[in-house]
Amino acid sequence: MKITVIHGQSHKGSTYHIARMLTDRLGGEVTEFMLPRDFSSYCCGCINCFEDETKCPHYANLSPITKALDEADVIILASPTYVLHATGSMKNLLDHYGWRFMVHRPEEKMFSKQAVVISTAAGAGMKGAIKDMSDSLLFWGVPKIYKYGAAVFSTDWEGVAPGMKRKIEKSMDKLADKIYKTQGQVKVGIKTKGLFHAVRTLRVFLGKDSCTEADMRLWMKKGWIDKNRPWKKVSN
Repeated sequence: MKITVIHGQSHKGSTYHIARMLTDRLGGEVTEFMLPRDFSSYCCGCINCFEDETKCPHYANLSPITKALDEADVIILASPTYVLHATGSMKNLLDHYGWRFMVHRPEEKMFSKQAVVISTAAGAGMKGAIKDMSDSLLFWGVPKIYKYGAAVFSTDWEGVAPGMKRKIEKSMDKLADKIYKTQGQVKVGIKTKGLFHAVRTLRVFLGKDSCTEADMRLWMKKGWIDKNRPWKKVSN
C-alpha cells in the first residue's frame, strides 16, 4: 500500500500526530509533504493551468506532489483548524489543482483511491477545515473519503489529555481497519457518478463551449464523451 500524506503545517502538533498514528497502523510506503516547507508558491490566478498545467509558473515545484498523489493508494490531507478553516498553506496547494477538477481534466487514477481528511482544533471549527479539503478530493474524483475531526482542547499534542489520546487511538484503529478492508475494492458512489455525468452532459450538449480545448481533448481521448468512464472501460 502506498500512502501520500500532506500536512497543512510544518510544525508537529496534534493533527500531525494523528495522521502519523494512522500511517503507523496502515504501514506500507509513506510519502510525506509538510507545508509550506515543501511547497510555498502562491497561486497567482494566471489560469494557465486550465489550458496546460505545465504552463503553471510553479509546475516544477508542484510535480513531486502531483506524482505522489497519483501513485498513492491512500491520500491523507491533514490540517489543523485556523480561523474555522484549513491552513492557508493547505488551501494554497489545493488552489493549484483547479485543473484536476472533474469539470476540467480529472486524473483517471483518482477514481479508485481512498482518502482521509484530518483536522483538529483546541475548541471548534473542524467542520469548515474538513470541508475545505474534502471538497477538492470529491471534485478530483476520489470515491471514498473518510473524515475525522477532533476537539483536543489543547494547543499542542503534549497537552492533550490521556483519555482523549486513547479515544483518538481507538478511532485510528477502526479507520485503518476500514481502509484495509476496502483496499482494492473501492466502489464509485452515486455522488461521484452524478458529478461526472453532470459534466459529461455539458460536454455533449455544449461541446467546446463548455470547456477549454485541452479539456475536450482529454475527454475525447479517454472516451468519456461516449461510453467509457474513469472507473470502467467499455470494449468497442
